Amino acid sequence: MNFKSIKFFVVLLSCLLVSKAEKVEVVVEGATPIAQTDEDFICVTLDWWPTNKCDYDQCPWGQAGLFNLDLKNKILEKAVKAFHPLRIRVGGSLQDQVVYNVRNNIENCQPFQKQDKGFLFGFSIGCLDMKRWDELNEFFNQTRYKFMTSIAKVTFGLNALIGRKESKTEKTLWVGDWYSHNARDLMSYTISKGYKIDSYELGNELCGVGVSARIEAKQYAKDMATLKNLVKEMYPNPKTQPKVLGPGGFYDKKWFDTFLDASGHDVIDGVTHHIYNLGPGNNPDVVCRVQDPFFLTQIAQTFKDVSNAIEKFAPWSGAWVSESGGAYNSGGQLVSYTFAFGFWYLDQLGMTSVYNHKVYCRQALTGGNYALLNTTTFVPNPDYYGALLWHRVMGSKVLSVTNKGSPYLRVYSHCAKKEPGVSFVFINLSKNTSFEIDLFHDLNLNGGSPNFEFKGHKKREEYHLTPKDGNILSSIVLLNGTPLELSDLLEIPELKPKLVDGLIPISIAAHSIAFITIRDFNAPACC
Repeated sequence: MNFKSIKFFVVLLSCLLVSKAEKVEVVVEGATPIAQTDEDFICVTLDWWPTNKCDYDQCPWGQAGLFNLDLKNKILEKAVKAFHPLRIRVGGSLQDQVVYNVRNNIENCQPFQKQDKGFLFGFSIGCLDMKRWDELNEFFNQTRYKFMTSIAKVTFGLNALIGRKESKTEKTLWVGDWYSHNARDLMSYTISKGYKIDSYELGNELCGVGVSARIEAKQYAKDMATLKNLVKEMYPNPKTQPKVLGPGGFYDKKWFDTFLDASGHDVIDGVTHHIYNLGPGNNPDVVCRVQDPFFLTQIAQTFKDVSNAIEKFAPWSGAWVSESGGAYNSGGQLVSYTFAFGFWYLDQLGMTSVYNHKVYCRQALTGGNYALLNTTTFVPNPDYYGALLWHRVMGSKVLSVTNKGSPYLRVYSHCAKKEPGVSFVFINLSKNTSFEIDLFHDLNLNGGSPNFEFKGHKKREEYHLTPKDGNILSSIVLLNGTPLELSDLLEIPELKPKLVDGLIPISIAAHSIAFITIRDFNAPACC
């Protein structure tokens, strides 16, 4: 074991808590919803990174980038089909260096090449030929038997730097209008082939101070209007018209307020921002941070600020997290693909829902350390199953829920998906403390008391996720005590709930995550 690993496990041991059991009161306000997500709230990304994208002496992308991804892999196909549909955002750091060879007029059309200097992120311009675009869309536009809908809802990230030049006076600033002709060509080809695109997002991490490049807010707003007009022209039918999203970067209050104020009415359909609040991927504190409720709560202010900015300047729009991998530079080396990362990920899903975000895109479906599917084998990592359960169990209407006990128990509640009832996700960050839940229903519309304790009479549907051998750094997750593994035919395992007598108190084990649906919890908000 090398020094980095020893240091990492020392930090892990420092996170452990004293053993005990607690009763907790959880109060649900079921009269009215406090927010609403999109029906397809769960989203994943596919990124452009090539095989030689390396961080901290690791090159964890393998063949997972969009130019190299094996789209014929059966596990990949079945993992996507399980969501019917799965929202997929195509983009990432290199999207503003991608050109589209629609007219076959680009000589030597090649993917990204490593460059020592003169290019963003150390890579050359990458050229997307239409053969690969066809292959990607044939994968996205597959239909699932019985549902007869595409297996994916695609957001495509457009190159926002094309046509601009670097400022001669201000470092990292790019100036000039966006050149939309290449995007027009791609849209024309896409339409001619009958490929479905749910939304177009302009640019990646160019807002505020940017990452490697930036654009001023008013100029970006002008370019968003150009994109909106282009989409309206190319897709004249409002019923099938793709949404327009932006700016797809890190929240900066002054920049976002200026951008939204200048963008114009009904231009932006989704205001997108990115989250990497856990720090760099080589930070040994990541494993502690995902178990620290006080750290996890800090990012709530960003979600609140974005939601407030939209309400003030663009109320016709909605907030999206269009990329979030938690730890930047390809994710936490020893954490992001393990059970432990689900503490952060599912808490993010709950928190963004409360703050009225419509979509949350996890970086990445495959590639890097934070992938939902193993980059080499495509076997699902624990967070894949967390995402799939959220998609199947948690409805779009968000309820207010209060935990009157330990901060190490995180609780979120939505109306159940499709059928009557209310669904919960309980996240127990404590290693040794289990919780027994006393559930109360607050129906008082005037903000007063009393609440009444809820006692169910129908069987509850419970999905308890725990790590193999109690080790939160395991990449194997158990559902109700049984390991979730692919079948001999490489099928995604069926996710069956445990049915529990409604009169028995809800119990949440230490270091576990539980999805629980109560069908006879009659919340007026869910009618």
